[in-house]
Amino acid sequence: MPGLRTARRFTALLDAIPSQCAVCRVWPARPICDACVARFAPPALRCGTCALPVAAGVAGCGDCLLHPPPLDACLAACAYEWPWPDCIAQFKFRGDAGWAAPLATLLRSAPWVEPALEQCDLALPMPLAPTRLRERGFNQALELARRLAPDKTDATLLLRTRETPAQSGLTRAERLRNLRGAFAIEPLRAAEVHGRRVVLVDDVMTSGASVFAAAEVLRSAGAAHITAVVLARTDAPQQ
Repeated sequence: MPGLRTARRFTALLDAIPSQCAVCRVWPARPICDACVARFAPPALRCGTCALPVAAGVAGCGDCLLHPPPLDACLAACAYEWPWPDCIAQFKFRGDAGWAAPLATLLRSAPWVEPALEQCDLALPMPLAPTRLRERGFNQALELARRLAPDKTDATLLLRTRETPAQSGLTRAERLRNLRGAFAIEPLRAAEVHGRRVVLVDDVMTSGASVFAAAEVLRSAGAAHITAVVLARTDAPQQ
């Protein structure tokens, strides 16, 4: 599609323009320089289905062994630790959509994310409730997904069906209860999920309740394989 190719060329041109690293302030650099990515987002050993840190030789955390989540894989680019909360806040809460490209590059560079994107049939952003979408002006997960897999991103297949109270301050069990029935597949398009490989895209994963709730809906619709790719993961489990 000519329009999509033009948009990609324009995005590539913008990414090539030198700027100052938002973390170390070196000039010239990309918005996040390679040295800061290497220092603050090094590859880490993480649980294969919830992305919490695990010890060497351990494939999954104890909680996922006891209560397997509805994900086949979960991948995170970095821990939700400085400097990433500041960068994500600029993107998510202060309306700076220009952060989408460098943060998507950071996410794409995480181990196993590129193969997951190549192998998937659909890249679905976690949907926002209408009120939050109006407040922010854009869905940060959608902006990430469009840069990760533009040909596979679908913003209207996975829906947010109702508003929910804020998740912050809730325990994991309360978050799960809070999100029951909060997601659905677009009724006339449910067959498009059956037998497909799906990547769920989000910016921050805390307890995992939102991602798990969305994944359960996709699993019920017959998704063959579900991988969550998240920019940042809080490393303290929410009980």
